[in-house]
Amino acid sequence: METKHTISVLVENEFGVLARIAGLFSSKGYNIDSLSVSETADPTLSRMTILTHGSDQIIEQIIKQLNKLVNVIKVEDLTKEKHFTQEMILVKLKAGSKSEIQTQAEKLGAKILEAGSKAIVLRVVGDEDEIAHALDVLSSFGILELVRTGTIAIQRGEQTLLESTQKSS
Repeated sequence: METKHTISVLVENEFGVLARIAGLFSSKGYNIDSLSVSETADPTLSRMTILTHGSDQIIEQIIKQLNKLVNVIKVEDLTKEKHFTQEMILVKLKAGSKSEIQTQAEKLGAKILEAGSKAIVLRVVGDEDEIAHALDVLSSFGILELVRTGTIAIQRGEQTLLESTQKSS
């Protein structure tokens, strides 16, 4: 049975690492549903959050293949751990009823970034279900444009991906 998995990858912050990881997925025929990557608090390291899906065997294979890459420091499947996920959308709506849009924005915890005469731009942050709900609510106003980030994820509690790497080294 295929299930969604959230994989966190700590890598050296070097040229070409993202291309090698994307190439690994492509060459094996695995799909990346969402990908987010950025520098960590340590500028020599980057952290990737990869959402993918597959059977347990496929996910195990993906993790093994990622661990073989030279610049990869740590790979962890957060799916089986307690973790937080968030993503963000920027959505441009037709500026119909501004007061109604403002009311809905407040209910959704969205921030109005711009309220012009023809369009209103909102920022919404939440987990996958919250974003889906926001899009459902906001679509009735007429979405002119939408930009969506990839999902980011972090473990709950005190342990960090870097700490777990240092302990196992």
